[in-house]
Amino acid sequence: MLDIDLHHAFPGFTLDVRFTAPPGLTVLFGRSGSGKTTIINAVAGLLTPDRGRIAAGDWVLLDTARRLRLPPHRRRIGYIFQDSRLFPHLTVRQNLKYGAWFAPRGAPREPFGRVIDLLGIAQLLDRRPGALSGGERQRVAIGRALLSAPRLILADEPLAALDESRKAEILPYFERLRDEVNVPILYVSHSASEVARLATTIVALENGRVIGQGTVADVLADPAVLPTGAREAGAILTATVAAHHPDGLTELDAGGTPLFLPHVAQPPGTTLRVRIAAHEVILSRDRPQGLSALNILPGVVHDIRPGDGPGTIVALDTGAGRLLARITRRSAEALALTPGVQAHAVIKTVSVAPLDIGAGTRVN
Repeated sequence: MLDIDLHHAFPGFTLDVRFTAPPGLTVLFGRSGSGKTTIINAVAGLLTPDRGRIAAGDWVLLDTARRLRLPPHRRRIGYIFQDSRLFPHLTVRQNLKYGAWFAPRGAPREPFGRVIDLLGIAQLLDRRPGALSGGERQRVAIGRALLSAPRLILADEPLAALDESRKAEILPYFERLRDEVNVPILYVSHSASEVARLATTIVALENGRVIGQGTVADVLADPAVLPTGAREAGAILTATVAAHHPDGLTELDAGGTPLFLPHVAQPPGTTLRVRIAAHEVILSRDRPQGLSALNILPGVVHDIRPGDGPGTIVALDTGAGRLLARITRRSAEALALTPGVQAHAVIKTVSVAPLDIGAGTRVN
């Protein structure tokens, strides 16, 4: 458990946060200017706050009350930036060895060959950064951080500078990092799709304050703590690949309920996280007939949360898990939706974006 308690005043902005980052991948989630990068710079030792404490058990990085501040080079932190910051005059192999050079003697470390295999960069070792794509450079940057034998990895919006195809390339490697490497990760993002794919825990920030913390399923279901409110609300389901069909669809088993998606390049039996955006869900009291939508999930209304405008969020418990639907208040009233009422969720197969589907662990 990494305990973080920080207070720091800038002109026109004050950071005042207290939270715990448990093992796994903890996402600092919020709008630009909410304090995310300030926090990880303090953890890295690049910023000394006015007062604060950062510690994991007896590993104390900062304690201003005791005038203790571990220098950055002794914190054993791997930092992955938005841009890869590789040395352009060195090959990929030399950049990776540079990270290993900083590993303390005798410290537990990932074997060089395993890191190469984990990130799929064996064919890049003799190239220089200028000959790599953006996604390839970020994979090398991840490897360099891992090979420094870190006790903690910091990632400051590492996908922000990449286009959608490059993000799709890199996300599976962060999933593997989360699931296969025993190093906690503090990850900065303002993308709901990234958070849904990667997070074990979310710390939601606004104006330098923590406004919510919990599992990815709980936090992304709460419009009050999302950067853009109800527009980013959605449910995170855990499902298993059941079968691939000749017409290009993949059938998932979501708690005993079939869920059809465009082809997912994972073998049967693979556990997936699937984010279903609330604005993509339609509700019906009776089971609809004659629709093109393949996914019709019966359920029971759990609760209804009116927003500030004409919209409302309806939480529906289904066999696949709890879904959210963003509909108008008028529609909710016309359907006479109240807790305990039976309803059906309708989800178009093609409405689930590829970036909202990822391999990984359970979300709650």
